[in-house]
Amino acid sequence: MFLLRYIILPPILALLLNLLLGRWWGRKTVATLACGSILVSFLFTLKNLHYLLLQTLPEQRVAIDSVYTWIAMGRVQIPVEFMFDPLSAVMCLVITGVGFLIHLYSVGYLWEDPGFRRYFIYLNLFVSFMLILVLSSSLVLLFVGWEGVGLCSYLLIGFWHTDMKNASAGKKAFVVNRVGDLGFLMGLMLILTYFGTFQIPELMEKVTAGQSTGGDLGIPPMVLTAICLFLFAGATGKSAQIPLYTWLPDAMAGPTPVSALIHAATMVTAGVYLIARLHFLYALSPVASGIVAVVGAATALYAAIIALAQTDIKKVLAYSTISQLGYMFLAVGVGAYTFGIFHLTTHAFFKALLFLGSGSVIHALGGEQDMRRMGGLRRQLPVTFGTMLIGTLAISGFPLLSGYFSKDGILLAAYLSSTPMLSGRALSAIGLVAALLTAFYMGRLLAMTFFGASRVDESRRHPVHESPWTMAIPLIILAAFSGGAGFAHHAFMHLLSPLYGHVPDAPDAAHHLVTALAVAAGLGGLALAFLFYVRTPSLPAKASSAAGPLYRLVAGKFFIDELYDALVVRPVHALGVVSHGFDKHIIDRAVNWIGGGIKGGGFVLSFIQTGNVGTYAVWFLIGVAILLGAMV
Repeated sequence: MFLLRYIILPPILALLLNLLLGRWWGRKTVATLACGSILVSFLFTLKNLHYLLLQTLPEQRVAIDSVYTWIAMGRVQIPVEFMFDPLSAVMCLVITGVGFLIHLYSVGYLWEDPGFRRYFIYLNLFVSFMLILVLSSSLVLLFVGWEGVGLCSYLLIGFWHTDMKNASAGKKAFVVNRVGDLGFLMGLMLILTYFGTFQIPELMEKVTAGQSTGGDLGIPPMVLTAICLFLFAGATGKSAQIPLYTWLPDAMAGPTPVSALIHAATMVTAGVYLIARLHFLYALSPVASGIVAVVGAATALYAAIIALAQTDIKKVLAYSTISQLGYMFLAVGVGAYTFGIFHLTTHAFFKALLFLGSGSVIHALGGEQDMRRMGGLRRQLPVTFGTMLIGTLAISGFPLLSGYFSKDGILLAAYLSSTPMLSGRALSAIGLVAALLTAFYMGRLLAMTFFGASRVDESRRHPVHESPWTMAIPLIILAAFSGGAGFAHHAFMHLLSPLYGHVPDAPDAAHHLVTALAVAAGLGGLALAFLFYVRTPSLPAKASSAAGPLYRLVAGKFFIDELYDALVVRPVHALGVVSHGFDKHIIDRAVNWIGGGIKGGGFVLSFIQTGNVGTYAVWFLIGVAILLGAMV
């Protein structure tokens, strides 16, 4: 009944056909094949979810599709096997649903680009690897998908690779992710050493069996904490958390649809998915879970502060993504996995909408990304403005929109939690401040782009027009989900309950308090942005001037990139230069000298070892004569 492999196959077949035959096809055929394959995967996901929900018992709501045994090493078996449960179902729906809309949007956005076919090949390859990542029942196969999406990220960020800035951004993303992936690999080795398997169902069964009998697993607590922290190191790289977040803002150098799909809706959520998938391991280590929560809260606040002073519309959204990912890690760190995945889903809708909306603005202005050169565009771009307004209200937690339900759930769960590092109230307070800043910088983005007097250069004013239907329809659909997805939160909680249990009811007093504060933070931030950038446009300049060095510090992103460059990049580069010189002038010459010496010795010996018996007889007689002479 469950056709799991057929969720992954359509984009793989599409990219192979476009790769092998696409050069003889028109752009319409390439686009139809690329977009249609993602739609087919989405339909297969819906069909499998229908089968899953038909199972009467919650514990039966998991399906396994074994394809073949990939690696057999004694007791360790690593099959190509896919697992479909409520968590992977949600992830597949997000990947294929939002992915299809972004594929469709890309048709209009990149129609004139000479790399049109190459772009869709990369995009299909990314979706294929992302589906492998979320459907794998083995951590090794999951790691294959993990590395595959990293490769595709490199290819898509550097899509316009003739520009050195884009090529460098792709390289930076690739290298930073490799640092995190080293931690992932170390975690995998520890899991194999102490659990003896890479299969996720077997891991869960062993942990559950140990907990049900009341005994321990025979594994030291420090080892369990180390496993969780190593895996979290991989998650910080992929999901751009402190300290491995610096690659994501630079990744905005790629095409805007790439930013929407990879760096907002799917790939960057892989770290959150990993922790949610291995929640049973993190439940064994309160210390590791507490570190996840603290890092998530710190990242949410830190990235929100930086977003306040950015002027590039895509950079604002990039730091917003980092901040929202921090909320997700805060949720999974305090054990609110259901709310973390719910926020992952709602964030996919409104952040994809905001990125695609920014792409529509950039497309209309001929490539302009600086918000200081925008303004007054709401009448010329009514569809873009209306949809981005919904996305802005949703991410700000406006009542009854999707972000209101998911973000408030996280803040409430944090308020009621307790970690070894920080109290739940402290974590919730950090989240509330980040929510206030989120509403402010998103209101600022909307106001600077669509309100006030036009600051668009004269050369760009006349061609300003609304985007074509291939770009407008995805915006409208995403706006509808950004506005209404929150009403499905009860159904969402019920869907994930077989994995994480039912969400307990919070005390009314705490619930009302956190909700009131969250709504006040969201509305207050939006009102403050309206005051600063619409009612009194002179206030931002006065505030930045009054802040002085503090404003320059925030606008400079706390100069962390420069710090990394001074402490890591340049020393490693210098070490590489020195190592190259040492290798070339010392190691290579030593090897050459040894080889030359052996060759010279062989040359001398060749006069003696001729292979001629007569010569050997002469040397024999000479030796005998010398011995006789010595004896006499």
